[in-house]
Amino acid sequence: MKKLLWVLFLGLFCSLTNGQDITGAWNGALDIQGTQLRLVLHLSKTDAGYTGTLDSPDQQAFGIPIDSTAFANNRLHFKLAQLGITYEGTFAEKQFTGTFTQGGMALPLSLSREEIAKKELRRPQEPKAPFPYHTEDVTFKNTEAEISLAATLTLPKAEGVHPVVILISGSGPQDRNEELMGHKPFLVLADHLTRKGIGVLRYDDRGTAKSTGDFSAATTADLATDAASAIAYLKTRKDVDPTKIGLMGHSEGGVIAPMVAANNNDVSYIVLLAGTGIRGDKLLILQGDLIQQASGISEKERSLHTGTRAAIFDKVLHAKNTETLKAEITTYLEDRLEKHPIIVPEGVDKAQFIQVNVTQFSSPWMQHFIKYDPALHLEKVGCPVLALNGEKDLQVPAKLNLEAIAAALAKGGNTAVTTVAFPKLNHLFQEAETGSPSEYASIEQTFAPEALAVLTDWILTQVQ
Repeated sequence: MKKLLWVLFLGLFCSLTNGQDITGAWNGALDIQGTQLRLVLHLSKTDAGYTGTLDSPDQQAFGIPIDSTAFANNRLHFKLAQLGITYEGTFAEKQFTGTFTQGGMALPLSLSREEIAKKELRRPQEPKAPFPYHTEDVTFKNTEAEISLAATLTLPKAEGVHPVVILISGSGPQDRNEELMGHKPFLVLADHLTRKGIGVLRYDDRGTAKSTGDFSAATTADLATDAASAIAYLKTRKDVDPTKIGLMGHSEGGVIAPMVAANNNDVSYIVLLAGTGIRGDKLLILQGDLIQQASGISEKERSLHTGTRAAIFDKVLHAKNTETLKAEITTYLEDRLEKHPIIVPEGVDKAQFIQVNVTQFSSPWMQHFIKYDPALHLEKVGCPVLALNGEKDLQVPAKLNLEAIAAALAKGGNTAVTTVAFPKLNHLFQEAETGSPSEYASIEQTFAPEALAVLTDWILTQVQ
């Protein structure tokens, strides 16, 4: 759901020129669906050529090593094979002008000596200190995974013990604010809930920001152990009511919350924000088609992409092992693209496109997600459940998933279930026009007040 954006942040490019002193810093910025991602390339000269590192200041990532560079006839080529990234640029008039590509995305990217100022986005809901509640940075251990998770706990200032809800982020490596597209929805949620008397624990995903571990090797089931560890930590605190600990998960977090609640009697309630109720392969096929439709892709071309995804997912569902799966996807795509070259986005190398897809769909996370049916754990959840979604959500379509969630809970005998679909809201619970992910960054609102009111009132009812 957000994985493509995540990969963009991990590594990019390097550059060289003929007859020019190109050592030092080069500045550029990617425009990703309306969100600015500044980059600073640092080049050094060696006997063998040039080496470089990349900074992504907006992601707090610095010193990312560059794999390789090549320059001839004022043409710069960069390739980062593991992430399927290339950069092609031309040096002229004291700057590089070119194209950054990864998988199905091609973005213009220019590099110059001039520093680029951070583009300030208007986010009126984002709270500013000082806050009228207690804020504490904490860490807790996941002993099973042998990792440490960094978090922020906010609690009302009143004496005594308090109810606390744990926030669980969506897919991709997220920080404790679930920051994406210039928004910090978990910061807004934490502030709103704590002001209403509900404590909040939000944490950096494993391997992200200040948490340790390897996110790239983790499946959804692995991430569920992190959420379970958050519960164990809260139970050690004297200012937390251990009988009133809830889970609130957004997107993939809405898959993780039932996983934990199904096996943990310490969960008082769960809130699913755009949580899924259908198997992963079915969700991704529907999601891809809806987003392409909103982007103006023709029905014929969408049909080709849908057929391609369905065939790959079928191979994942029946794969004997990862190496065999990689070989099967490679063979299939080579044949598929020979017959239908339109599947490869313009300007993207076919071999690169194949490699990116093979890497993506054979990853531990993707294999698990494609195969996993949320009903398996939803049927075992006995605590109260609130499931919310926006009717303009193109990533987790509301009607189908809310009905599936309700059906699975009912099958398990859970009658304490409330589902709400908001007509104007998208996947991030913003008031939207089309629901397309391309709108997320341009919308000033981070989280619709009507959704905040519904989830807050419901939680207060559970913990009173």
